Amino acid sequence: MYKALGDISLDLLRTFEAAARHRSFTAAALELGTTQPAISQQLKRLESRLGIRLFDRIYRGIALTEAGLGLFLQVQAGLQQIDAGLQALSAQPAREVLQVATDFAFAAYWLMPRLPRFHAAYPQIDVSLLTRERSHGALQGDIDVGVLFGQGRFSQGESQWLFNEEVFPVCSPRLLAGQTLPLSARALGDFALLQLRGEHARQWFDWYRLFDALKLGPPPAPGQLRFDNYTLLIQAAIAGQGMAIGWKHLVDNLLEQGVLCRPFAESAQSTCGYYAVMPQRKRRNRLARVFVDWMLAEQNAEQ
Repeated sequence: MYKALGDISLDLLRTFEAAARHRSFTAAALELGTTQPAISQQLKRLESRLGIRLFDRIYRGIALTEAGLGLFLQVQAGLQQIDAGLQALSAQPAREVLQVATDFAFAAYWLMPRLPRFHAAYPQIDVSLLTRERSHGALQGDIDVGVLFGQGRFSQGESQWLFNEEVFPVCSPRLLAGQTLPLSARALGDFALLQLRGEHARQWFDWYRLFDALKLGPPPAPGQLRFDNYTLLIQAAIAGQGMAIGWKHLVDNLLEQGVLCRPFAESAQSTCGYYAVMPQRKRRNRLARVFVDWMLAEQNAEQ
């Protein structure tokens, strides 16, 4: 790419453009803050590199050759385009990037539906999301704020409670085959129960804990589908493949949209919740505070 340009620098082309525009090495030197001999040497080097004479040295000045005039028109147009691009870039309002770490479920089901409102309120702030299933180890590098699930004791930094969680069974309306709602909680064992497994599931309600909280006795044997990712589990529930444990603040939009429903009135309270955590090394504490305050305002508006 740019084979003809080779090792010709932008500075050398700027020197040529200034000398050609002023028709004077001295005037070009004054504009560029250098000396006339330096300008002369640079342009001799350019002519040697191209193998073409660009200037005729005349009495009390210089004149462009035909080749020099052709090159001048091209170089000047190119420099003008570069300058216009740089001016347009510098005229744009300064943008800041906020690095946010959280788990897949919170990002997909709580944060993403609400982010357009954040961008409308703070158009100068871009949000960069880092998501992983276990977000507790995510507060590394440049992260400004994490949204973590737990009981509020985080060694990574200062935490701010967002909300506790209420849990209840959810499923696709198609799974109920026209049954009258709400169903009796005793009917819960008649459905395939989608399971969340793995280390992350220890903090989340499982069916054993939910059955115990609702005083339904031991749950039936696990269903055929098990997941280590809550987002995939919810997608399976939407597809009508079984009953899932819904976390209120994660599935509220899906319930409003009608892709999930609550077949049972009963629910249980979790001892865990979501917290905003700002790392100790807060290089952009102001941005983190803006984002945390916005999440709190969103939550308060929905209560």
